[in-house]
Amino acid sequence: MLAGFVRRHWPKYIAAAAMLATIAVLTVWIPRQVGQVVDGMVAGRVAGTALLVELAWLVAAGLAIYSLRVGWRLALFSTAYKLGRELRIRLYERLALQGPAFFQSKRTGDLMALATNDVDAVELAAGEAMLAAFDGSLTLVLVIAMMTLGVDWRLGLAALLPFPLMALAFWRISEHVHQAWKQSLDRFSALNQHVQENLAGVRTVRALGLVERSEQQFVALADSAGEAGFRAQRWEAAYEPAVGMTLSAALAIALGLGGWLVAHKELSIGQLTAFTMYLGQLIWPMFAAGWVLSLIERGRAAWARLAPMLEEPLCLADHGTAGRPAEMRLALRDLRFSYPGAERAAIEDVSITLPAGQTLGVVGPTGAGKSTLVRLLLRQFEPARGSITLGGQALPEFSLAALRETLAWVPQEPILFSASIAENIALARPDATRAEIEEAARLAAVHDDIARLPQGYETLVGERGVTLSGGQRQRVAIARALLARAPLLMLDDALSAVDTGTETQILEHLRELRQQKSSAGPLPRTTLPPRGADRVPAGEGLATGSVIIVSHRLSAVMDADRIVVLRHGRITERGTHAELLAQGGWYAAQWRYQQLEASLDAEA
Repeated sequence: MLAGFVRRHWPKYIAAAAMLATIAVLTVWIPRQVGQVVDGMVAGRVAGTALLVELAWLVAAGLAIYSLRVGWRLALFSTAYKLGRELRIRLYERLALQGPAFFQSKRTGDLMALATNDVDAVELAAGEAMLAAFDGSLTLVLVIAMMTLGVDWRLGLAALLPFPLMALAFWRISEHVHQAWKQSLDRFSALNQHVQENLAGVRTVRALGLVERSEQQFVALADSAGEAGFRAQRWEAAYEPAVGMTLSAALAIALGLGGWLVAHKELSIGQLTAFTMYLGQLIWPMFAAGWVLSLIERGRAAWARLAPMLEEPLCLADHGTAGRPAEMRLALRDLRFSYPGAERAAIEDVSITLPAGQTLGVVGPTGAGKSTLVRLLLRQFEPARGSITLGGQALPEFSLAALRETLAWVPQEPILFSASIAENIALARPDATRAEIEEAARLAAVHDDIARLPQGYETLVGERGVTLSGGQRQRVAIARALLARAPLLMLDDALSAVDTGTETQILEHLRELRQQKSSAGPLPRTTLPPRGADRVPAGEGLATGSVIIVSHRLSAVMDADRIVVLRHGRITERGTHAELLAQGGWYAAQWRYQQLEASLDAEA
């Protein structure tokens, strides 16, 4: 992965490497120059103006090193940040293409941790680690070359004797660093998951009196993550003593042998001074080695978690090429579907035909397979047997983008984003005018509720719409679906949180909207509120066509053109409202029960 990234951005890496090479050359030149100046001063050759000139050269070299270090950091880190950006975009795009089956097996906190901590770790490995490795290695080679070839080979080889032991220590430490960082990243993910779940369900946590328990769990997870991070840092800190002990031993050997060589006139004081300065310059390559190993091991641990997510196969293949269908006749033939690991099929032998412009009602007891049927229509899952066609074309023949534009889905628990109500309604059409947004809200019977809010349509709804009631969230989501201009609207128990009066009003608006679009001329709008001058014509720019209503409340489907009753994944009854009542089956019994319940509520 890193090799491919470097190849794409090689000019920046070459520029940074060139600046680092110049820094390394100047760095090893300075001790040699200092040694020559010292010998010249001892011999009386360097004094006065000549000494000032030599010092000026040393100052210029220092300024050049400073400028080049700033330059290579700007060149390198700006490139490394691009890698972090690319990885986050790749991860987001991959997650956006995955289906529900993928997210059922993944935790949100883990995915968030991958996009933050793990990407940061890989980014550091691509930036600081790579160039620090290059800089440290080049400096090490040049310094050792100057120590052995430029000063004295005997002294150089003797000073290098402790270094193999340091290499062994680095190898052992790096193994522990890798495991420690892997554990640290895993524990951070667990902490992230706990925070995400408890903040998302904060109302439930408070209502059940679980705040103290949640805090205790958080403290335990935070302590665990902190302990794992501290363990990783502790192993990283072990690099420094290894470097310090090695360099101390090398310095002791150099001073002992160097002093003996100076005493025997085989080495000058200036050369010994230069040699000890070179030993001091080995501090950076040694620390760089430890730092690079730490970053690489951290990056490896992060990449081991990140790569499988980027390479995870898509739950649904998107090989279709067809655009939005020209004709909206929906046909389901002999559908069968089972959830992974389930013993019984969720949908079995289901066949339904829905002509364009008609309404289909889907009812049945809890667990009958109603929502599963909707998920198959949305192509969130693929049926194990049978087919679903739109306008004569099978769903896989459409691109997922075209299918999403064709179907407008409102679930029982809609998701609203941390934005204004107007922005939430116009989510699928950001260019919608305020008049279109308000018209959609009126048809969803939520306009009056919005008008009573402090800032009206500009009221922020909070994360997941927490400032609105369940019924208001459902109606805002219905308005959003209407504004999306999708020819097939699916309400998956999306009226469960509204009263029967509001439900009747919304369904009447939908019926009028559909009839208006399919008729040659406008129909009376007696049920719609009076229109002002700032309003658009009824239904213009809104969703039209077929409607599928999934509901446990039979009053929501009584006016549907056809109704099917699902029980245990199979269609047990079908027909119009009147026909189903005449059959005297589950539908008729449920209708009588719900009517009795409604009358008792009215009397109360």
